[in-house]
Amino acid sequence: MVRRALGNHRDGADTLLVTPDTTQTERMAEETEKLRELIERARSVLFDFDGPICRLFAGYSAERIASDQVRWLERRGLRGLLTDEEREQPDPHAVLRAVDRRRPGSDLVAELEERLTHQELTAVASALPTQYADPLIMTWHAMGSRLAITTNNSPRAVTSYLEGRHLIQCFTPYVYGRTQDLHLLKPNPHCLNRALSAMGAQPSTTLMIGDAPTDYQAAEEAGVDFLGYARNERKEKLLKDAGAALVVSSLEPVLKVLRSQA
Repeated sequence: MVRRALGNHRDGADTLLVTPDTTQTERMAEETEKLRELIERARSVLFDFDGPICRLFAGYSAERIASDQVRWLERRGLRGLLTDEEREQPDPHAVLRAVDRRRPGSDLVAELEERLTHQELTAVASALPTQYADPLIMTWHAMGSRLAITTNNSPRAVTSYLEGRHLIQCFTPYVYGRTQDLHLLKPNPHCLNRALSAMGAQPSTTLMIGDAPTDYQAAEEAGVDFLGYARNERKEKLLKDAGAALVVSSLEPVLKVLRSQA
């Protein structure tokens, strides 16, 4: 709510004092209008998976998976393949990328990628749905928009999760995820371009929703609009520092704007 206070000029006339709440209200109105413009342009929507749709590693932590990867390499006498900093990485994709840089296209990379896929499939069982994601997806689909998944996660894990939430029909067959060609992971726009091509979508009428700077960079490279989703201040700062113009902390306002256009 906007708070106002009455003050006095020296001549005794009342004047309206605008408090910080007014600025916040104006900012929210401006963001809502920007959201409306993005949604009105969007005929196709590309969703990143882990973040905007669910927290894949909510119950089976990514840090634990990354540590397992490092131990698996060490048991094979490959400790020296990673730097000290890389061994402390909490992100399993970062470990996988590091190995691929030193052994590109190798059986080692293929095996490590397959292990990560199985770990992601395990994580699906305890994944936490992002609030408002399910109705947002179903509403966009019901309105006739074409939807696709463009992610660095395994498409097998994505499909497993979507089937469990009865959302797969909203995306099939447009699910594009990690392959063993790891140099094509975002920020490379490869998976976005695959989706655009398969859907026959124009970049100018396509919106991507992502939660990482690599999502924003891939969207920029592919020439599509971008909406950032950040569940905490750290992620919001990373997105804004990367250049994302509009970042939401909840999908609720996105759903509200979309429904207002139905």
